[in-house]
Amino acid sequence: MSANDIYSNPLISRYASEEMAKLFSPKKRIEVWRELWIALAESEKSLGLKITTAQINDMKKHLSDIDWKAIEKREQEVRHDVMAHVYGFGLAAKKAAPIIHLGATSCYVTDNGDLIILREAMKMIAQKLAAVITRLGDFSKKYKKLPTLGFTHFQPAQPTTVGKRGTLWAQDFVLDLKSIEHRISELPLRGAVGTTGTQASYLELFAGNHAKVDKLNTMIAKKMGFKKLLDVCGQTYTRKLDSEIMAVLAGVGETASKFATDIRLLASRKEIEEPFGKKQIGSSAMAYKRNPMRSERICSLARYLISLPANAYMTHATQWMERTLDDSANRRLSLPQAFLAADAVLELCANVAEGLVVYPKVIEKNLRAELPFMATENILMAAVKAGGDRQELHEQIRVHSHDAAAEVKQHGRENDLLERLKNDPAFSKIAGNLPAMLDPKLYIGRAPEQVDAFCKNAVAPIKRRYRGVNAGSAVKV
Repeated sequence: MSANDIYSNPLISRYASEEMAKLFSPKKRIEVWRELWIALAESEKSLGLKITTAQINDMKKHLSDIDWKAIEKREQEVRHDVMAHVYGFGLAAKKAAPIIHLGATSCYVTDNGDLIILREAMKMIAQKLAAVITRLGDFSKKYKKLPTLGFTHFQPAQPTTVGKRGTLWAQDFVLDLKSIEHRISELPLRGAVGTTGTQASYLELFAGNHAKVDKLNTMIAKKMGFKKLLDVCGQTYTRKLDSEIMAVLAGVGETASKFATDIRLLASRKEIEEPFGKKQIGSSAMAYKRNPMRSERICSLARYLISLPANAYMTHATQWMERTLDDSANRRLSLPQAFLAADAVLELCANVAEGLVVYPKVIEKNLRAELPFMATENILMAAVKAGGDRQELHEQIRVHSHDAAAEVKQHGRENDLLERLKNDPAFSKIAGNLPAMLDPKLYIGRAPEQVDAFCKNAVAPIKRRYRGVNAGSAVKV
């Protein structure tokens, strides 16, 4: 049977990075299990159990020696994946076979293994968030002084700058990075706690020595690089941890979708576009088109990502007592899929952020078409200072503004508000100053300074922490 004859996961074949796909591979999962078995054996030996150095060395020697066919055959017989892998590890590390998994329950490897992989996956996501933030920071600094039309309700509003808008995108990614760094720092290991979390089996192994049971836990955590252990748990670690992690990943989806949606809107206005290849085809029928397909893909994958936390919420909510197994199949799907989707989204975001194309002339043209309306408050204040009546002037501006808007909307003509005001005797004292009042830089406030402050206070520390990190260069676009 050809690979094209069966369904393949598009997140792996089309979207996510190879490094993230490998992290959730069966090989990585089982190697982590074996590292946990080694850590358990080493700790038990240190605490006085009859385990030899030769047995531990044999396990280490055969860490990646996995006989998949033998293990698959064994699982078909025993209908238990962990026991099949205990058997498989024993086939490879024959000296250690009698002591592999000593005192442990399946969740010792499955749950601790998941936490180890989830931590590594979050670190990858953190690095890719940093790459996106860095690129948006560079973009924002480059265009911090370029005035552009601001929007509220997607209606023309007070001008901002292209760079300031870039900081709005970057800020959300910064918040996502803070959230995921918090989850990484707070993530505990389940540890060695037995079948219902009481550590009864280990207490039996160590002849009732509670101190050694506690020490076993801390030794394993240290070996696996964890500073924290769950205070208590049942058979499994609380699935609340999964839902907290999934919520952070969904937050990445929110941020990415907002960023990509803005790019799509700006592309429609011909102001900013995502990268477009020299031979790229925008449409099979309309050869002239430059569809924002990368940004559309971000939105599409982000929508899927945002939908996934519901699985984790429901899984945690329906766990019975110390555990039920109805979490297993769901978690095998939803957790890897969430990370693969977040990875793909961030790879695309980095690629788009790095290659954004800005069209200053179009931006200026679009801004100037609306600028006379934006300038009316300044014009009103200047006319009042020149001796005019504020209420009368306000009414004149209101009438002229609506008439100018009608010319634009009903007849497709240029905005002639400035000419109307020049020809109105009420504004004669400031008529000569009106053109100067249409300088876009008069209306961008502290946008450039805000960009500098954001890049200094938010982006620069991230650049330092993640120096050398890159993402998006090999994205499947």
